[in-house]
Amino acid sequence: MKILPVDNQQTSMMFLDVVDLVYKEDPAYIRPLDAQIEEIFSPKSNDFYKHGDAARFILVNDNGEAIGRVAAFINQKKAYGFPQPTGGMGFFECINNRDAAWMLFDTAKQWLMERGMEAMDGPINFGENDTFWGLLVDGFTPPGFGMQYNPPYYREFYEGYGFLDYFEQVTNILDITKPFPERFWKIAGRVVTREGYSFQHFSKKSSEKFIRDFVEVYDDAWQFHENFTPMDPDTLRKSLKEASAFMDEELIWFAYYKEEPIAFLVMFPDVNQIIRHFKGKFNLINKLKFLYYKWRNEMTRTRVVIMGVKPRYQRMGIESGMFWHLRDYVAKKPYLTEMELSWVGDFNPKMRAVHESMGAEFGKRHITYRFIFDPAKRVSQRAGSIPLDTREVIRSNEAKAQ
Repeated sequence: MKILPVDNQQTSMMFLDVVDLVYKEDPAYIRPLDAQIEEIFSPKSNDFYKHGDAARFILVNDNGEAIGRVAAFINQKKAYGFPQPTGGMGFFECINNRDAAWMLFDTAKQWLMERGMEAMDGPINFGENDTFWGLLVDGFTPPGFGMQYNPPYYREFYEGYGFLDYFEQVTNILDITKPFPERFWKIAGRVVTREGYSFQHFSKKSSEKFIRDFVEVYDDAWQFHENFTPMDPDTLRKSLKEASAFMDEELIWFAYYKEEPIAFLVMFPDVNQIIRHFKGKFNLINKLKFLYYKWRNEMTRTRVVIMGVKPRYQRMGIESGMFWHLRDYVAKKPYLTEMELSWVGDFNPKMRAVHESMGAEFGKRHITYRFIFDPAKRVSQRAGSIPLDTREVIRSNEAKAQ
């Protein structure tokens, strides 16, 4: 077996195509679009190259056939916010062979060590954590768009190598053919009638306004997340452009108080229900097929990608107010039957409580691991929890500043 860097068109294709070998007998697997993966590793397309770097590798057998792959990357904005400089690894795929898997882990580790890193998190993405993040350990059903899927045997590779749990991610599922709990709608009914509060769905014509509103809410609501970095508007513009072919404006909602943006809910139709037909390719024929499958309403599932509320307005039922407006639209689309709420980390008890209040049921579990390179320092680290009542933290900090 031999490791090769991905540095030309041939090795790039081998990096992409190795999934056909790994998942050839797995009917649940859905191959992501090749272009989506390639853009992650293109400095022209991925804004994370502005403050980081990445490398890809493949593992070939004695016949020169690809039997595994891995990527390693450094996000300079986050790498130094931990007890030790920490990089990332991801896009790991491998046949069921421990020696092969560990060669790939060693390769990612070596690349990161040469650049001053002392640990690596994985599997993660060289981008935002709404896509390709965490190892699937429970709920091996067809993945939603951007959600990580892998064979069950990968867990033994990671944990046998020495990766330790850093945080757990849970995806919950809502059967939207069933009514929400009555208490949920009572809260929503009160919220939508409060003076000064209003709700608007996204509009492409006013996308710059909504991008500004999103960034304002995100930077305020995420300030208590570990190693927080502000949202880059260019990253958001790129995400909206990529989703333009399948996004539905009335599935994205914003809440306001006297014109101040205070919350958002971003939900997309699950385009993976169509992509599953394409085997990673999005050529002209598949583009025409996409329009056909979309017309046939093949996307029966939606995915809540992200939801956030400014700390001052949390625990006021603002989330239920957005769902109040959303339900009228969903009712006009009877082919929509399921809503995926993904994902919520175990460091975010507030959002887990929101899912429970909606009557959501468990769907999937992922784990994001951390591997510390020095065995003498290899202790379990856990992601810092978000305070349960961030409103009180804000008020306390303001009082101290006065």
